[in-house]
Amino acid sequence: MSNNPHTLQEDFPHDIDRMHALKLSNPRFAELMEEYDRVNDRVHLAETNVEPMEELAEVALRKQRMAIKDEIARLMHAVPAD
Repeated sequence: MSNNPHTLQEDFPHDIDRMHALKLSNPRFAELMEEYDRVNDRVHLAETNVEPMEELAEVALRKQRMAIKDEIARLMHAVPAD
């Protein structure tokens, strides 16, 4: 388990400019980024025992975080790079 949150900037270091542009131009992308941050914060709080939760609930949150990240990646790569 990690004590560091999984930020999108760490996961997609070469796509930071693309993420920023999509966040400004695509409301769905911006919504997904916000949702990712909310879920990621909850996972981090559970992992660090700041807000402990049942193991199955934590696993479900991790799966939700991964699904959101997959959708973010799909949207990022559906748009041609500048």
